[in-house]
Amino acid sequence: MTTTSPVSGLTATATAGDFPAGTVEPDYVLTDALGTDPASVFAGVGPADRAYWDRARRFVQDEVLPVIDGFWERGDYPLHLLKRLGELDLLRDGVPVEGFPAMSRMAAGLVNMEISRGDGSVATMIAVQGGLALRSVAECGSAVQQQRWLPAIAAGAEYAAFALTEPTHGSDAVALESTATVTAGGFLLNGEKKWIGNGSVGGVTVVWARGEDGQVHGFLVPQDTPGYTATKIEGKLALRAIWQAHIRLDNVFVPDENVLHGARTFKDTARVLLATRLGVAWSAVGHATACYETAVQYAKQRRQFGRPLAASQIVQERLARMLSELATMQLMVVQMTRLDEEGALTPEQASLAKFTCTRIARTIASNARDLLGGNGILLANRVARHLADIEAIHTYEGTETMQALIIGRGITGTSAFS
Repeated sequence: MTTTSPVSGLTATATAGDFPAGTVEPDYVLTDALGTDPASVFAGVGPADRAYWDRARRFVQDEVLPVIDGFWERGDYPLHLLKRLGELDLLRDGVPVEGFPAMSRMAAGLVNMEISRGDGSVATMIAVQGGLALRSVAECGSAVQQQRWLPAIAAGAEYAAFALTEPTHGSDAVALESTATVTAGGFLLNGEKKWIGNGSVGGVTVVWARGEDGQVHGFLVPQDTPGYTATKIEGKLALRAIWQAHIRLDNVFVPDENVLHGARTFKDTARVLLATRLGVAWSAVGHATACYETAVQYAKQRRQFGRPLAASQIVQERLARMLSELATMQLMVVQMTRLDEEGALTPEQASLAKFTCTRIARTIASNARDLLGGNGILLANRVARHLADIEAIHTYEGTETMQALIIGRGITGTSAFS
């Protein structure tokens, strides 16, 4: 009998009676959606919201999971998946757009969660294009700008970026130093931006810069505008399947018709960021769900000491702990989203959701990675990719420290930062 090792590809010859079949590792099936809902927090999800969730799950199972490991490993951007998100109406993050059906905040959260259960880079496409860029135009753009850009961005027909963070201003984004100087017929933008998703793929970038009045304003900048230079950031160890750019703005002319006249101060920028912060919490739930469900499936299929890992007391305790932590996250995002739908969500509550969920997601991912042993570092076994990507969402939309200071300000009534 001729045998081939699934790991090395080497061929060896042995008789049927001699070959140690127990040395051949099985093909683990780790990507099934288990419908994990230990506290039944999703039992009340209505048909319209459920339809969005189901559509996102089919997209993840059929189109994302079969290809994403290769894109992630190569650091390549599957732009076709961004277009598919638009075609499936999964890109809007709950932003109302004329001609599109209603999408509730709960539906947007469920989509964020489900896409993140598939992959963090693909979920970040929604966060950037829908949560930040689309919302900026919807919140701050004129009727003409909204008519021009909203349908195209929502459908994935145009790429869109959101350029706020600067190389020297991350957490203190309110102190940004890129400038907007009045000139004949518009403004000249100068400065640099960093970590700008979609900033180098063509399309439009919403650039935030400080005007001569000292206030922060928003500008719609097509990426082929002279003076706009975007370089893909290399060497990332997280969210490798979406490109972030380092942008240089060198006397970039923006005509008056491309000024977001509803963006008059940093408070308008903060309004957009507040809306997306809860979305990051939902994404953390998705990542944690993927790690937990992978651990469950692996524990049932992997045999050690003559029995499945799932038969070990310590493994069952670890799975129970992960499930408890996941339930905590689910309860928090659902309750905060209900408050958001009522218009009652506070900045402190949004920060609490992000602070809590990304921290717990890191814990669940680490536990799952360890439970898979050496197999836990392989892309094919899913957990390592999520473990790495959680590190990015733990930072973006405000680091843990900044969320803690926002929460602390609410507790004490005293701000510990400018």
